This record gives sequence, structure tokens and C-alpha cells, in this order.
Amino acid sequence: MRLLFLGDVVGKVGRNAVLEQLPTLRRRLAVDFCVVNGENSAGGFGITAKIAEEFYEAGADCITTGNHVWDQRELLATIDADPKMLRPANFPPGTPGRGAALLEAGDGRRVLVTNLMARLFMDPLDDPFAGIDAILADLAMPRDADAVIVDFHGEASSEKMAFGHYVDGRVSLVVGTHTHVPTADAQVLPGGTAFISDAGMCGDYDSVIGMKKEPAIHRFVRKIPGERLTPTEGIATVCGVFVVTDDATGLARSISPLRLGGRLQPAWPEAAE
Repeated sequence: MRLLFLGDVVGKVGRNAVLEQLPTLRRRLAVDFCVVNGENSAGGFGITAKIAEEFYEAGADCITTGNHVWDQRELLATIDADPKMLRPANFPPGTPGRGAALLEAGDGRRVLVTNLMARLFMDPLDDPFAGIDAILADLAMPRDADAVIVDFHGEASSEKMAFGHYVDGRVSLVVGTHTHVPTADAQVLPGGTAFISDAGMCGDYDSVIGMKKEPAIHRFVRKIPGERLTPTEGIATVCGVFVVTDDATGLARSISPLRLGGRLQPAWPEAAE
């Protein structure tokens, strides 16, 4: 399969860039299944059902989130009705929404997508390592799913790397989100799982992780609350990864970074050529 994952969408400029570029990306890369992390797409904080529908219409097959999932309170009332939107699976039992979903690609192949949140420097949710074990307990590729994608939302690269090695050989892709900075460690691990510590954001990089610079700098310099952080309004870079899997095993054959537009050095997936 040919899988596309787009990192944290930040604010209106990130959202518009994804809506503009995703249909073309799906066509040029012959994408079978696409996941978008949308947790910062509503003014930099959370996501709404309306924005989610726009992503689906543009070509997203699934939307993942993270620690900002509930910033738009309306989502508490709507997330249960959306089978393609995930919140971290290691929220306590009884939390609205779902942490994993088995979804169909356009050609009928099945993709299990799950969203988990790390704990180091993050909110202390349930153990994500035990959480992924529970999700994968009765699942085998390709018998039960043709591919398995894990969005691991966390701050510390060490925890993300440990998690990637922990599930190596059991999933197709572990992609880190949350830090909004693309890392240079995209690789296929020894057991066949594609991995990257962070896919980066879809947003304006002339910023502090997508937010206007001055209020963010003020918080560090003064160490007192100041102006509310708001997304920048410049030109966005669309960041993510493109993964090709082996249909016989569900494991990865290749992973390539994607960076398109804006200020960052562009990167186009080699496997797409």
C-alpha cells in the first residue's frame, strides 16, 4: 500500500495549505490511504467537526489528534458520531470518542489507525505501551489489516524511539507528532516498521511552532503570562511522510519525508518516482 501521513495542521494557513495540496498529493503519489493530524487546525487549538469534514472532502481517510483534542469543547458532543476521527487511545475508559479504528481504503483494503499519547513531559495518561499491546493483541497483518498506522503524540524523542522499537515488526508505521519540527531519522526499523520521531507540522515555520513569535518569546523572557498565543499568517510548509508497504506482510518497504512549500528545504518522496 501507499500511505501518506501529514503532521500537525496549525491554524488557518496550515489548514488551507493541506486543503489545497492534498488532492494533488493523493493523485501524484497514487496514495491508497491518508491520515492527517488535525489537533491544532482550529485557530491553533483543537479541531471542529466542520474542519474535519473539510479534510475528508480534500482526501483525508482518517484524522488523529493529541493533547489539544478537547480545546474546542464542541468536539466532546460530536466526536462519537465520527468513526474516522481518533483521540489518544490511552485516555481513561469512558472518555468520548475512540482511540483506534479499522477503516477501508478506496480499493477495499483495511487499515488500522491508532492514536496514542506519550507521557514524558505530557499529561499523565494511561501507559501507551500497555495500550498498544491491548490494541494489537488479537491482530495480525495482513490477516486482519493490510496496514497498521500509529500516531504517537509526544514531546520526548527518546520515548518515541523506544515506542517505535517496542512495536517494530507488529505495525506498518509509527509516526511521531506534537513537536511540530520534522526530524531527520525517517527509517525502516530492523523488524520492518517505518518510523520517524516527528513528521513536523503543516504550518508557517517563520514562527514558534506555528505561533506568532513575539508573544511566545515574551513568555520565555519574562516568565509571566502575556498575550494569548495565536497562529501566524505566513506561507505554510506541508510536512509529512510517505510510506510504501509490502502487501504480503503489511510491513514497510520504504519511508520518505515530504516537505512542500514555505520556508523549509523541500523534500519529495523518492519512492514516488
